[in-house]
Amino acid sequence: MHLILFDIDGTLIDSGGAGVRSLNLAFRELFSVKDAFHGINMAGKTDSQIIKEGLMKHGRLINGHLDAITSAYIRHLGKEINNKKRHIHPGIYDVLRELSFMEDVRLGLLTGNLEDGARIKLEPFNINRYFPTGAFGSDDEDRDNLLPIAIRRSEELYKARIKFYNCTVVGDTPRDIYCAKPYGAKSVGVATGQYTADALKKAGADHVFEDLSNNTNFLQLFAS
Repeated sequence: MHLILFDIDGTLIDSGGAGVRSLNLAFRELFSVKDAFHGINMAGKTDSQIIKEGLMKHGRLINGHLDAITSAYIRHLGKEINNKKRHIHPGIYDVLRELSFMEDVRLGLLTGNLEDGARIKLEPFNINRYFPTGAFGSDDEDRDNLLPIAIRRSEELYKARIKFYNCTVVGDTPRDIYCAKPYGAKSVGVATGQYTADALKKAGADHVFEDLSNNTNFLQLFAS
């Protein structure tokens, strides 16, 4: 069995800035701070890590505010995802459909999003159904710790043993590539986020695509 784990933002979809707006709205609501996350690079980080960076930037205690910020963020995200700029990236619908037909392939998520946030972001595109399990930023602040979690949950769901070398992480940032390396998993970089194909190659991705609009070569990676 081959397990393919997808990142969300920049890889599957673009939320139209809903995540950043929701974080800023949460800080404005709770602390009266505007544009709280201006200057913080969020690419590839977990939501927990990003929120903690925001709290430290503005001199707020992490332990006293993390739960409140998280709750406010999820509430705002449920509204902010309904925007005209959100879109799914080229080829994703076809890729997910074709992979779901492959007998020895299973799909999951490996994302820095909190699990509730991940589901909110995917719901408008009707692709949550392809991802019955995964690992999320709400599981561990460190993205490098998420792959074993995703595998354990997939093994429980599919009642099958899954080796690290039979896993592929698909993402748009170097952090997506790096999180596969310690375990011997494969990685695929997709340059639909803020990083170029060259940057993803330099990060060590096993395969790199500009996007998945012409997805034959991508699908062949998993054909039995």
